[in-house]
Amino acid sequence: QVQLVESGGGLVQTGGSLRLSCVASGSIFSINTMGWYRQAPGKQRELVAIITRGGSTNYADSVKGRFTISRDNTKNTVYLQMNSLEPEDTAVYYCKANMMTKMSPIPVDYWGEGILVTVSS
Repeated sequence: QVQLVESGGGLVQTGGSLRLSCVASGSIFSINTMGWYRQAPGKQRELVAIITRGGSTNYADSVKGRFTISRDNTKNTVYLQMNSLEPEDTAVYYCKANMMTKMSPIPVDYWGEGILVTVSS
């Protein structure tokens, strides 16, 4: 019915940049907050950045000044521009969107399957 698909991950050297994209598709009525989370090996999943439909943003302290979240509501897409990457940024990055579908008026959180970002030292 509804799915989130991430793209743009991969291997990059320390100090490099990557841009992640996440497209929501399916029977979508509206999308509220969208965000990026990450999970490093042996660690819990953590918030990276979120953005409201109106464009308000919030970031984890560890990525402030280096990462920028944005969205295109016309394309149901959220982006994460990651600059000055560090080995500590290595993780699987997950997209999350709070959405109402055409089948249900109740907002529900949907997750993408995740995409690997590896930063080599």
